[in-house]
Amino acid sequence: MPGQGSQTAGMLAGWLRDPVHAERVRIWSEAADCDLVHLGTKASVTEIARTENTQPLLVAQGLLAHEALARTAPEGSAVVAGHSVGELTAAAYAGVLDPADAVRLAAIRGRAMAAACAEAPTSMAAVVGGDEAEVLAGITELGLTAATFNGPGQIVAAGLVEDLRRLAAAPPRAAAVKPLSVAGAFHTPYMESARRAVAAAAAATRFERPSQFLVSNADGAVVSTPEEIRERIVDQLVKPVRWDLCLRTVARAEPEVTVCLPPARTLANILKRQHPGLDVLSVNAARDLDKVCKRVDAAAPNREWAHAGV
Repeated sequence: MPGQGSQTAGMLAGWLRDPVHAERVRIWSEAADCDLVHLGTKASVTEIARTENTQPLLVAQGLLAHEALARTAPEGSAVVAGHSVGELTAAAYAGVLDPADAVRLAAIRGRAMAAACAEAPTSMAAVVGGDEAEVLAGITELGLTAATFNGPGQIVAAGLVEDLRRLAAAPPRAAAVKPLSVAGAFHTPYMESARRAVAAAAAATRFERPSQFLVSNADGAVVSTPEEIRERIVDQLVKPVRWDLCLRTVARAEPEVTVCLPPARTLANILKRQHPGLDVLSVNAARDLDKVCKRVDAAAPNREWAHAGV
């Protein structure tokens, strides 16, 4: 399940042609206190790039495929992971959160993170290539945080804008620094006020024991109790996303099929590069569902962990 940065204008338009999907999004809009129909069809690139809009929109799109795919994965047959805010989508797929609650928490999370971004001039930058130890040392020396580990040669640094400029001016050996178009330093202590807001909302939300294997962004571990899942989803706002470790867990499960949910392109490409032996299917549009569900149904009897949702 993808995270912030993968949104595109009109991303729900095709899905909302189905009246069942349209009604579902209407209900989620009420739960999230935002107009997901407008955001997913008519809103500009600039409007959906705002943190408070991006996060519920991404979770909503991922969950539109939930009902169809859930039928293909009997209890205990799938390993499920989500990147950053996508971890809320993953929690819904694993039966931990009601879909409406997942979208509502994403909206609260997005608004709280947008407010935290206004507290200091911060941002993020991708550091591509280089020796990992040298990259991490260079990030730390400048007072920055390694906020996201997407895989070998793909670390995202976060912190004050002025420190990120210093990193770009003198990158670690054999590495390139690419500024990201984000509102602030996500997954760092700069998000502490947002963490508190999400903690309060999560405390008032029902979390169930997962019916599938749910992988945590914190360390790639499979988590099984509602209390631990709630705590990790909250703390994720101020701690690094270890997507590299999540994918390692997915690959170790040796799934017959791995399904990447919409918008699937970025995470599907990362997965294919790191684990080329996996059979990766992408759901980008409603029309993809039938083909993907048939493929997963055919694979399900062959393994205990029939597929992995990413």
